[in-house]
Amino acid sequence: MRASARMPVVFLGHGSPMNAIEDTEVNRAWAALGKSLPQPNAILVVSAHWATRGTTLVDVSAHPRVIHDFYGFPDALYAEQYPAKGHPELAREVSTLLASHGGDVDDTWGLDHGAWSILKFLFPKADVPVFQISIDMSRGLEHQLEVGRTLSSLRDRGVLILGSGNVVHNLSALDFGGRPQDFAVEFDSFFANKLSDRDMTALADRKGMGRLLRMAHPSVDHYLPALTVAGASDSRDELTYMTEDIDLGSIAMRSFVFHAT
Repeated sequence: MRASARMPVVFLGHGSPMNAIEDTEVNRAWAALGKSLPQPNAILVVSAHWATRGTTLVDVSAHPRVIHDFYGFPDALYAEQYPAKGHPELAREVSTLLASHGGDVDDTWGLDHGAWSILKFLFPKADVPVFQISIDMSRGLEHQLEVGRTLSSLRDRGVLILGSGNVVHNLSALDFGGRPQDFAVEFDSFFANKLSDRDMTALADRKGMGRLLRMAHPSVDHYLPALTVAGASDSRDELTYMTEDIDLGSIAMRSFVFHAT
């Protein structure tokens, strides 16, 4: 792949799958972001919804299938498609790049809703090759920062690194009245403050975050993609935030972009 101006890295809080088909403030922000981004040569997605253990898999399929990995939603959501091509050559290269992080190839996954539900707004023409990598749930939080650091060199080759999850994600504490839970507000603020300070050590310190992390993330699957994106940034980047609301009481929709300066 040709050299390119250094690409930004993006983390989007994807929230409910219904953001894919409803007119929401969140997906309008995604669409606006897509119009502002430089056109990538390829997109690498790290989604909360592809979790593995003991390995970091890279999807090498030429035509990634669209996965409707949710239940009980309207038929219109299951009809959604995102017919982007994959990038087998680059994906295989990434699996080699991640060899020290348990990198390996896979041709069965495709694009889960953490990927296609936001890509349809960022790049609605589906004209940019895209592939996913998994998150290794058997490793510590620091591991995912290291994955991001390893991937960061791809930014200079026109690859957009896109994380999809939520800064706070506790489905057992949902409040359909919409009142933000105290722990959700506290962790979201903690995360934003540490990220702004570039204190990646604090963001990966499971013991230091203690009960607050456990409340915000009974499982850290939705947190890890944010760490991947943080790890792929550097001190030269300008950090901006968007969609900072707490949805349904315990889902932080905070998104952020690191722009090269």
